[in-house]
Amino acid sequence: MLRISPDRLHPITADLSPYEQESLQFCRDWAGGQEEFILHTSGSTGQPKPITLSRQQMQASARLTGKALQLQSGDHALVCLNTSYIAGTMMLVRGMELGMDMTVIEPSSHPLKAFPDDTHFDFTALVPLQLETILTQSPEKLPILQDMKAIIVGGAPVSYALEEMLQHVSAPVYSTYGMTETVSHVALRRLNGPGRSDFYTLLEGIEADVDQRGCLWVSGPVTHFQTVQTNDLVEWSGTGTFRWLGRADNVINSGGVKIQLEKIEQQLDRALHELKLKHRFLSFGLPHPTWGQMLCVALESPPLSPGLEQRLKQALSKFVGRYEVPRQFFYCPAFPETPTGKMDRKKVTSFCAQQVSDQQ
Repeated sequence: MLRISPDRLHPITADLSPYEQESLQFCRDWAGGQEEFILHTSGSTGQPKPITLSRQQMQASARLTGKALQLQSGDHALVCLNTSYIAGTMMLVRGMELGMDMTVIEPSSHPLKAFPDDTHFDFTALVPLQLETILTQSPEKLPILQDMKAIIVGGAPVSYALEEMLQHVSAPVYSTYGMTETVSHVALRRLNGPGRSDFYTLLEGIEADVDQRGCLWVSGPVTHFQTVQTNDLVEWSGTGTFRWLGRADNVINSGGVKIQLEKIEQQLDRALHELKLKHRFLSFGLPHPTWGQMLCVALESPPLSPGLEQRLKQALSKFVGRYEVPRQFFYCPAFPETPTGKMDRKKVTSFCAQQVSDQQ
């Protein structure tokens, strides 16, 4: 556990772990005025690649977040995401730029486990797995969350079950929208309380619109006012808010019907919750001689019984159209993951395609 105060950076010593040394070195480089930093994309939508970000971009992002969440000097931030990637790096930058004290711990599924129940933090960033672990396995840690000014959640979709659990958290919890190219998030969506919404709201100073495909582009000080074009299909309000629908490259055509994979996954999440099943899953399309592509789902699970699989299809059919019910389920003992812990959609799809090939 490493404690960092922006105005008092202690030396890097041998008693710090390599992870703590690396995090502290970043803060020392920042305090020393370094102008450029090389970060890597997560690899969730393609091959990981290095991206050079300027100090000016990162400062702009930190200040926009600070203003949106009313963070200020003297606040205490918990940094529990990997500081080698943008989400964790920007937690360090926010601390340095906004004058927040930071407690840095190595990433784990239960970031509050080692802290006494009366520990106080003002702000943290989590992935959904961490937040769900806290709420389901250690409810005694809930007061730590309740006492925060703001909690941001990103890196993976927030499940239907988790969003329902968050209604018992009084501190504001926000889902983030962004990527390495936009220097972390550029929009926030309130997940709980009276401000709960299905729509993301752009941070102040961020401009956006959609292209002819309906995919979002963004621009602002975090991009040096250059346009960053995404492949994210959105329902655009025209007034700075949008509902995220899914990625344009995650649309399949099955028998002439276009199917958005993220929509299937959102509703499958509800169906699994209804049946009290807790399995990770992915939807995808595989070639089919008649339909062109067929909708499939992979579950990180031992095979369900035929009866239970049929009940799952029936539960899903209440939320989607008849052509949006998967034609085939696949089962994987463990999903391959990207370096940041996200499910690797391409590898899961290849694994399932190979099963089909082996059966032919």
